[in-house]
Amino acid sequence: VQLQASGGGLVQAGGSLRLSCAASGDIYKIDRLTWYRQAPGKQRELVARITSTDQTNYANTVKGRFIVSRDNDKNTVWLQMNRLKPEDTAVYFCNGDGVYFRGSLYPDHLDYWSQGTQVTVSS
Repeated sequence: VQLQASGGGLVQAGGSLRLSCAASGDIYKIDRLTWYRQAPGKQRELVARITSTDQTNYANTVKGRFIVSRDNDKNTVWLQMNRLKPEDTAVYFCNGDGVYFRGSLYPDHLDYWSQGTQVTVSS
C-alpha cells in the first residue's frame, strides 16, 4: 500500500488550500483515513479523521475551518483547509488504518503513512 499526499504550498493567512491523499495497491477498503500534521519542534498531532462510513472528527484547533472528505471507490481522502492561520504551518501527512486487501476478511495489522506535504501560512 502506498499513500501519496499532495496539495501543500504557501498561502497567506485567511486563504485556502486543498490537500489530497490517494492510496494505491490491491485494496478493498480502508476503515479510517486520518490527516496529521507536525510543526517544527512539536509532536505530530491529529487534524481530522474520516471513517469508511463518513464519520468525522476534528482537532479543536481546526473545527469549523477544515473539512475532511473521501471517495471510497478511489481510496482517496481530501482535506479542505479554509481561513488558514500561521499556526497551521506544518508538514501534513495522511494515514490509513484498517486496510482490507482484496480477498481478505480481516484488516491488515499495519497502518500506512504518506510522505509529508508542506503547508506554510504567511501572516
